[in-house]
Amino acid sequence: MLTVYQRCIFVIILLLAASFGGLCFFIHNHTIDFSSLQQDTQAKPSILLDHMGKVWGVFQQDKRKYVLLEAVPQHLIQAFLVTEDRAFFAHPGISFRGILRSILTNCYSRKKIQGASTITQQLVRLLFLDAKKTFSRKIKEQLYAILLERQWSKEQILEAYFNNVYFGDGVYGVQAAAQRFWKIDISDISVDQAAVLASIMKSPFKYSPVRRAENVIKRRNVILSMMRDHAMIDQSEYELCIEKSLNIYEPQVNYLAPHLKETIRIFLENLVGKHALYTQGFVIQTTLDMDIQQAAQKSFQEHVAKLRLKYHEKVDGALLSMDPDTGAIRCMVGGYDFKSSKHNRALHAYRQMGSIFKVFVYAAALENGLKLSDVEIDEPFELVSNGTLWAPRNYNNKFIGSMTRAYALSRSNNIVAIKTFLKVGADKVIDVAKRCQIPARMKPYPSLALGCVDVTLLETLGSFNAIVNHGVYVKPYFISWVKNHLGEKIYKEKMIKKQVLDSSICSQISQVLTFSLERLKKYLNITWLGSQALGKTGTTNDSRNCWFCGATPNLTTAIYVGCDQNQSMGQNLFSSKAACPIWFGLHEKIAKPNTKFYYDPKLQKRLINLKTGCQAHDICDPDVAILLE
Repeated sequence: MLTVYQRCIFVIILLLAASFGGLCFFIHNHTIDFSSLQQDTQAKPSILLDHMGKVWGVFQQDKRKYVLLEAVPQHLIQAFLVTEDRAFFAHPGISFRGILRSILTNCYSRKKIQGASTITQQLVRLLFLDAKKTFSRKIKEQLYAILLERQWSKEQILEAYFNNVYFGDGVYGVQAAAQRFWKIDISDISVDQAAVLASIMKSPFKYSPVRRAENVIKRRNVILSMMRDHAMIDQSEYELCIEKSLNIYEPQVNYLAPHLKETIRIFLENLVGKHALYTQGFVIQTTLDMDIQQAAQKSFQEHVAKLRLKYHEKVDGALLSMDPDTGAIRCMVGGYDFKSSKHNRALHAYRQMGSIFKVFVYAAALENGLKLSDVEIDEPFELVSNGTLWAPRNYNNKFIGSMTRAYALSRSNNIVAIKTFLKVGADKVIDVAKRCQIPARMKPYPSLALGCVDVTLLETLGSFNAIVNHGVYVKPYFISWVKNHLGEKIYKEKMIKKQVLDSSICSQISQVLTFSLERLKKYLNITWLGSQALGKTGTTNDSRNCWFCGATPNLTTAIYVGCDQNQSMGQNLFSSKAACPIWFGLHEKIAKPNTKFYYDPKLQKRLINLKTGCQAHDICDPDVAILLE
């Protein structure tokens, strides 16, 4: 009785035998024009447009010069052959042993885990085929490789390969790579540098010498050991090479919105392919506003530099702004210094939300019949949460007694927020947060009222904007459409809008948040802001994260400041000092139209004392305000 593995082998042998005759017939009767492989064709760059149609970025190949094989050092050829295709000079374009091993391994594991690509296959895949891992593409790749081997010599194939191989970030060919990474000619490349270039072939992203130096060094040393084991270098040369640093040339990064550009690059490489992005002239309509982006970068970098000097040298963070009605991202700052860290904290850093979450607590309260004019007592109290006795405190460790929920929200009081959370119920608060598109799993503990949930800045921006935008959630996006060189749209963003809260609820919360913003303006001595604005601060335990979400009728912005390792930034550092000045710095540098928020006309205005909740008469009293109900 044959085992499953033996039956699999038998079927594979039959399939190989059956297809061999057809393969021979196809190869004998077909030729393909491969002359373009040796031409230094003029690639068309892809361009990025801002929301007004102005060019702000380009994806283009590094300028390259076609090099002859005799100009390529022997140790570079050896490094690539020992890594990518040791049987290159012996096989007919494909490796039958490699294909059989790959098929058997994949059948045995029942997964697509292993491929088998010779240098010839890599070359035809790079220039003639897409990167999709399909069976039909793999068959076509193998046929093209055999045809190319019939028409060209091994030396011609190797020369074309070295001139077209991809090293990431628009760098094609070994000459361009040598220029980009070390500012040298390919003929001057050393053994260790040759091993670095061969390292990148495994994955231009994972083994990028610019972004992933540690990965590259480990991979380089493995390749050097392989070269030593195959007598391409001796032991002393191996020992000398593994001790060398990479010494990668780092050009100045002075272009606009580098984190956004990198995010778009990754998206487009998946959409159209790496080679096509840099050579086929796509036009990408983004949502970026260059004026807002420049102002955001300047304000963020200036203020974080001050925080690094005064509090902690590793302070970093991110900033995002969007059009509140459409979801179009107008600016993105993914970190303090793109050159030192490509990590996009705006999209990929998860942080506790802190007191920003309180807006959902009060939205749930209003939705369930409570009022912002209702009075609660700010006082010490204890409760059992998750089996532990918990005694919550305010950020200043003070308790001031009677206050309305409106006053508590405007001052970000913890005790009243927790009491309101307990009255409404965790399930109803979580439901509101989920509707506003907070995707994280939220535990139904009272500490959730203080924002004990991990979110990204992008998630925070979208959910907070639902409050600003009259209860309508709009999904943030940064690419409107992509056109190919023929002007045909190959991608178009679908705007997602959804009513998640009643407009009157959001009007009441938004109005209270204008009180918060006015208080911050006085604290920071801001007198120039012409537009009506609102804002909410958030500071997590030990000043690990400082948040600020602020909005004018035309722009919603979310900011967080914190260290990447989630450590404390220092004593007594709150959002009013850490994050708010960045928001004010941004708005000081951009146009300030005198606009006002729209409030639900069904609501009535009441003049009340924010501490007692009683009807008031003197508008000059600092505790008196007009409240919507």
